[in-house]
Amino acid sequence: MKRRDSLMRIKRFKVDELKRRMATLDGMKADAEKKLADLEESVARERQRANDSDIGRLAFPSFLRSIDVRRDNLKATLKEIERERVTAQTDLSAAFQDMKSLELATEQQMKRTAEAEDRRGQSRLDEMAIVRHLRKHALRQA
Repeated sequence: MKRRDSLMRIKRFKVDELKRRMATLDGMKADAEKKLADLEESVARERQRANDSDIGRLAFPSFLRSIDVRRDNLKATLKEIERERVTAQTDLSAAFQDMKSLELATEQQMKRTAEAEDRRGQSRLDEMAIVRHLRKHALRQA
């Protein structure tokens, strides 16, 4: 029983660890999406400022190139996070199934043990009733 309990704790720990990993990945994804949105906002603000001056119009294309590089990096990061998230989701599903199958096996074993104990108890009661019945009839005949 201790071995099964230890195994169950390990399975639960693995599921919890994968859930934490999923939450971390979701947080990273939200952060990257926020940075991408901020970047787009920054481009809109700088475009407005660039239209206000001649120097701004000259500097804006180089600014836009650097922003494009950052945008591409953020999009690549988002794709990588999504790949990791899909992998983590698959691992989480498998770990959850393992945990559930172990829980079901444990429940069935406990049920079988309880039924066996009930049968043993009933057998003892039946034996006591038979002995009592035999004694009662033995006393009548004597």
